[in-house]
Amino acid sequence: MEKRQNPKRNLEKSCCIYLTGEGIGNHPDLSGRIDAFYDFLHGERNAYDDSGHGTHVAGCIGGSGKASGGMYKGICPWCRLIVGKVLDRNGDGNMDDMYRGVEWVLENKERYHIRVLNISIGIGHIENEDRMHELLEIVDVAWNSGMVVVCAAGNMGPEPMTLSPLGSSKKVITVGCHDGGFYSGRSSLCESYSGRGPSPYAVKKPDVVAPGTDIMSCNAACRASFRKYRNAYIKKSGTSMATPIVSGAAALLLQKYPELSNEQVKRKINYSATDMHEPWTKQGWGMVNVSKLIKIAY
Repeated sequence: MEKRQNPKRNLEKSCCIYLTGEGIGNHPDLSGRIDAFYDFLHGERNAYDDSGHGTHVAGCIGGSGKASGGMYKGICPWCRLIVGKVLDRNGDGNMDDMYRGVEWVLENKERYHIRVLNISIGIGHIENEDRMHELLEIVDVAWNSGMVVVCAAGNMGPEPMTLSPLGSSKKVITVGCHDGGFYSGRSSLCESYSGRGPSPYAVKKPDVVAPGTDIMSCNAACRASFRKYRNAYIKKSGTSMATPIVSGAAALLLQKYPELSNEQVKRKINYSATDMHEPWTKQGWGMVNVSKLIKIAY
């Protein structure tokens, strides 16, 4: 019988993921796995999260579930995390900081062995189209460098062609939200406002969908108390929550098959998705299916 390996003993083989967003807090589920933090707003050296968004996204990707006895694990619990803070406490930012965030990951990709770039950021009204075009170009450069780039479809739906510009790229994996009928009859589901395709560059967009309503994950306000933790988890909704589910799935696949290219990862994620029998402009290839993805024939 093959001996199962303890993932804690193989962290050097774990997939490294770069998160660009609103920072990361001190949380037991993420302890010891933040390899680097860079603050593009204020230049702070120590990791922090003044909005809670980044910590929640990180937990969706790779929370260990320590504070919940394993109940609220992320998709890839032992991945390594590199975090770039480009948004302020209100979730606002500018394209210059976002550009520098992607530029930084390209400069440090080899140093930290980064395989996945998670962009849980939606962009609404565009004032500077030239700068937006430059941002789209550098995101494509990140993809061309070999990284798996996963972008949120944004929360500006449900009208056609309401994808966040970053998710409109033909190359990246664009993630919309769909709850798969879990909240039957409930209004205000993430899927009701998830960005819709097509994009100007690809008919089938988003690529896939993932759950995004009331996702339980790490809370930046978590505090240690006697033998346990207070306020360890919180529910959040949006395509920002759906996106790290797919990033985590990509990391799992790369941990099993590290030799895969980003194009192969994208094809396997798309082809293993479960058809929700929704329009392509809403679901793309369908609901990400992590179990089928990992088992899919090499």
